[in-house]
Amino acid sequence: MAELLLEILSEEIPARMQARAAADLKRLVTAALEEAHLGFETAESYVTPRRLTLVVDGLPPAQPDVTEERKGPRVGAPEKAIEGFLRSAGLDSVEQCEVREIKGNEFYFATIKKPGEAAATVLPGLILGAMDALSWPKSMRWGTGTRRWVRPLHQILAVFGDKLPDPSQAHVKLLLAADSDLPEHLLFRASTVGHRFMSPGEIDVSSFGDYRRKLRAARVMLDPAERREVIRSGAGALAAAEGLALEENDALLGEVAGLVEWPVPLLGRIDDAYMGLPAEVLSTVMHAHQRYFALVDGEGRLAPRFVVVANIEAADGGAAIVAGNERVLRARLADAQFFWDQDRRGSLASRAPSLKNVVFHEKLGTLDEKVDRIQALAADLGAHIPDADRDRIRSAARLAKADLTTGMVGEFPELQGVMGRYYALNDGEHTDVAQAIAEHYSPLGPNDRCPTAPVSVAISLADKIDTLVGFFAIEERPTGSKDPYALRRAALGVIRLVLENGLRLRLGPVFRAAGHLYAETAAQSKGELLAVGLLEFFADRLKVHLRERGTRHDLVSAVFALGGEDDLVRLLARVEALAQFLGSDDGANLLVAHNRAANIVAIEEKKDGASYDGVPDPRLFEAAEERALAEALADAVERCGPLLEAEDFAGVMAAMAALRQPVDAFFDTVTVNCDDPALRENRLKLLSRIPVTLGEVADFSRIEG
Repeated sequence: MAELLLEILSEEIPARMQARAAADLKRLVTAALEEAHLGFETAESYVTPRRLTLVVDGLPPAQPDVTEERKGPRVGAPEKAIEGFLRSAGLDSVEQCEVREIKGNEFYFATIKKPGEAAATVLPGLILGAMDALSWPKSMRWGTGTRRWVRPLHQILAVFGDKLPDPSQAHVKLLLAADSDLPEHLLFRASTVGHRFMSPGEIDVSSFGDYRRKLRAARVMLDPAERREVIRSGAGALAAAEGLALEENDALLGEVAGLVEWPVPLLGRIDDAYMGLPAEVLSTVMHAHQRYFALVDGEGRLAPRFVVVANIEAADGGAAIVAGNERVLRARLADAQFFWDQDRRGSLASRAPSLKNVVFHEKLGTLDEKVDRIQALAADLGAHIPDADRDRIRSAARLAKADLTTGMVGEFPELQGVMGRYYALNDGEHTDVAQAIAEHYSPLGPNDRCPTAPVSVAISLADKIDTLVGFFAIEERPTGSKDPYALRRAALGVIRLVLENGLRLRLGPVFRAAGHLYAETAAQSKGELLAVGLLEFFADRLKVHLRERGTRHDLVSAVFALGGEDDLVRLLARVEALAQFLGSDDGANLLVAHNRAANIVAIEEKKDGASYDGVPDPRLFEAAEERALAEALADAVERCGPLLEAEDFAGVMAAMAALRQPVDAFFDTVTVNCDDPALRENRLKLLSRIPVTLGEVADFSRIEG
């Protein structure tokens, strides 16, 4: 058994693409190995900013031999047909074939033995095929060639066992000749290079162990997890020496680990003159723009220190690197200080009229028009939100987008909402108003905190619903994986705001009201169709949200299918009660009975060309079990009405559970398809009442049995 080592060296791969690229390379190569009947024991992939590496161990020296049996023409068939068959099978005469009889006719059969190719012969084409199939979020061409890769390729290392896969093999030459933009320097080799700055020259490699050892000596840490830990521990040690702690930021840690091959954490200082800036401004400049790690004191406040991770061991211990980064940070913070001072010279309210000059969408008007709609919708929504102050809601809505016209947000868009809060507090606005300005974009994702303050909830809901209604009205809906206006995220945000705050809010009327706030657009004219389309969209999003909580998506579909249920809190209560019911013996058996009854009725209706959804005639009941079932079904419907009105869904399920015994008894003793046509029709009508009655709770036909 042998080992395959592959390294693809290129210019720096963006950090956000590295993990997926390493996983994709492993998946593509191992899938190709399996398809080529080259089994293996283990496969591991690694990635650094410059290289994708894959090691596959336990490979055989060659493919297994394959025996194929091929059926030929009939004995006595035309000579040309027989000759063609022999030629395709690589045989000289029919004497080399076996004759077999099939349905009274004799046919020639050929047994073809194909020896397996050497693995070293198969691997080069397999590797190049995997490289061609590897997909990047963004890729490029360079030079005069047509081959695409995330960045210009430098070289490819490929070692199999103790031999180099021979690129002079005929099929490899054909691959390279057919793809003329693969230059000579990319032919497979058994050498690589180390760190770009600290290890010039080539490194000869014979195996993965040899490769990993020599790379480390050449100042390259191959494993991303090791680089992360070196950065975390090194930065933590620098912070501890100053009596500080490293601010937790796993996303930044992963990104920085993808920017360096040999991480060297260094400590820098922030000028005290800029420590009066809002903490979010300091963090945004350091994290998002400079990829620095912030440090905090014992009370969790930002300290005037930062950690920068260099990609080199400098002769001066990093003093010049630190000085350079401090200079860059000083310039960025000077810009932020200028915007901070300038923005506060005028009130946030004075900036709101400037939103008339900012287009929200060419078909949906300006941001000023959007703010008008948010203000009106949020004020109405406040009636459904306990303790929501209508005047504060209107004030927050008017100011929610005003910070988009500030210099700070223009320079640092990540701070929208956040800066609005600071400026609102500076102007003396109520804290509820300022908080709502900061929180109205939330929740931005499943892990983002959901607003709970009443004014914040109202503004956030109105903003998201207005966006959804507008884009649905102009037919800009998500398609497949494309969602350029983040409408799925907006819908999930509405769902979380409603459910996590327990809001009793009917979405259908809200969607229609939001549509009427659009002047001279399709949102007004579409009315009911728009509300229905949005509710269907929300049903899909709700399934996603509840699936993450462990709730079955088919139960959501079963309740939504009843129609008219647009109160998410009530819907979720019904789904949870249905889930508990189906988890019991009574519920599971009733689901089976429902499916059995529905199938019998459907089959007989198709056969007879008739419908059996009418009410059965009690005078035709012969068996006591028929009468008992009819009475139980009627009683269940009668009991369910008041229970549903009272939202006592546990009681509804208990009423349905009482159907189990009479349903079981009916199926055990009554013959539905009897000889008497009138009796048969009446029993089929009785059966049809089972799905109808259970339909008071949910559409059981949508529940996966």
